[in-house]
Amino acid sequence: MRNFIQKALNKLSKLDKEQIRTLLFDLASENELMEVVLDSLVDGILVVDLDNKLITFNRTADKLICFKVNDPSDCIIWDAVEDRDIAEFIKNVLKNGERVTEEEFTLNYSGTIRTICFDIMPLVKKGSIQGSVIIVSDITERKRKEARLRRAESLASLTTLAAGVAHEIKNPLGSIGIHIQLMQKSLKMNKSLTEETAGKYLDIINEEIERLNEIIVDFLFAVRPMNTNLKLSHINSVVSDLLDFVKYELKNSNINIHTDLDPNISKIYMDEKFVKQAILNIIKNAEAAMPQGGTLTVKTSEGDGLVHLEIKDTGIGISEENMGKIFEPYFTTKQFGSGLGLTVVYKIIKEHSGEILLESKEGEGTTFTINFPLPQRDKKLLDWQAENEV
Repeated sequence: MRNFIQKALNKLSKLDKEQIRTLLFDLASENELMEVVLDSLVDGILVVDLDNKLITFNRTADKLICFKVNDPSDCIIWDAVEDRDIAEFIKNVLKNGERVTEEEFTLNYSGTIRTICFDIMPLVKKGSIQGSVIIVSDITERKRKEARLRRAESLASLTTLAAGVAHEIKNPLGSIGIHIQLMQKSLKMNKSLTEETAGKYLDIINEEIERLNEIIVDFLFAVRPMNTNLKLSHINSVVSDLLDFVKYELKNSNINIHTDLDPNISKIYMDEKFVKQAILNIIKNAEAAMPQGGTLTVKTSEGDGLVHLEIKDTGIGISEENMGKIFEPYFTTKQFGSGLGLTVVYKIIKEHSGEILLESKEGEGTTFTINFPLPQRDKKLLDWQAENEV
């Protein structure tokens, strides 16, 4: 149809009134069809020209964005938007010619909290930029599903952790029970206990009680919310401070440290105390995996809206069988260890809205990659008034 119309427009001077009338009717029909399609979309669509004037928008966009005027057509887009934060965001993006994906804002619509996100991209025709396209999506339900999924994951993790605690508690409780029975047996047979025998039994009972206490302390740390104090900080500084702290210990273990820290990476929100603990736990694991010595490589970089921290060792590696269990509570391949070190790492990274990835091959080493999100624009609760639909 478009090719037909284009050919007809090229021959406009040769068309009679009836043919021009038919052409205009076809153009109006195609334009009406385009409006129907746009209004049927669940996402809001706004199109602006090179002067950032609003050319067209669909019905969903009109619902999701509060405009200052009844008809914002031909208005500068950021002058037509009621909310200051959203208007300033659109203005900065369009003036800087940026491409943005999933920038979120939270709104209050008639007492209902909604989350919307913006995607802004150039409008290109035949290789030339003609303006910009703004896509507005209501992601409220998606956010709710993500929250429910996080709660389900937390419950599953708590169940696994509780099962691990129950298993760990059995051993010291069993030992305490056995030695109390031995004391009772001695009293029954001898009617008395020597100080030496009683002291031996009581020492063992005290040791097991201490083990129980450590298990409970570790459990509480794993399940309680962390009281994090997030501040903008450079991950390079945290890494450097920690490596200075452990370098002599690693040197004594014949482990060489190699660093590749990108000096241009952005600051991220973190609690330095907890992040240092997470990195230290990984380094301790790496040290245990290199009993004959080796190389520890620590690298930082930035990309895809994330700051990456990579910690790599040349140790014994992890078997495929154990790869899926490595972050589970009380799982350990060490002869001595609580099995909570990497569980704590996982919890700390999640508290920072980050992600931890693991790559390993037996006999070659292990690499942990931690991805921290870059700071996002502050969100605002917006009083959003919309016209009642008829």
